[in-house]
Formats: sequence, structure tokens, C-alpha cells
Amino acid sequence: MPGKLFYRQRRKYVDGSKTPRYQLAAVFGVDLKVCGKHLRMSELKFLAEEVGAELVELPRGPKHQDKGTDD
Repeated sequence: MPGKLFYRQRRKYVDGSKTPRYQLAAVFGVDLKVCGKHLRMSELKFLAEEVGAELVELPRGPKHQDKGTDD
């Protein structure tokens, strides 16, 4: 079974900015150490190809709203 690299989009990302857009969340079944916090998709694809892993995008959870309490 090939390993898996789980990633998600950054929370504070602005379209058009030239900063890396993705964050590696977890690694399963491969021996890999990642030093960067934010990565580009091309970097994720290269890592996955080199270690023989599959890229898995984590789904976004439902958006919840903070409910203020009146004290």
C-alpha cells in the first residue's frame, strides 16, 4: 500500500498573492520529515512522487459561527 500525504488549503490565503497556498497536515506510511510550514502544489506533487505516496486533500468542515454568551 502506498503512503499518503494529507494536505489542506491555508486558512489565511489571499488570491493572487505569491505565497504558498497549502499546508501539509499528516503523513501516513512513508518515512518523511517536512521542514516547511506552507507548500506550493508543485512541491507537494514532487514530494509525493519521490516517496511514492498519494496526495489526499482534506475536506473543509462546516463553517460554524461563534455564539456569544450574554453574562
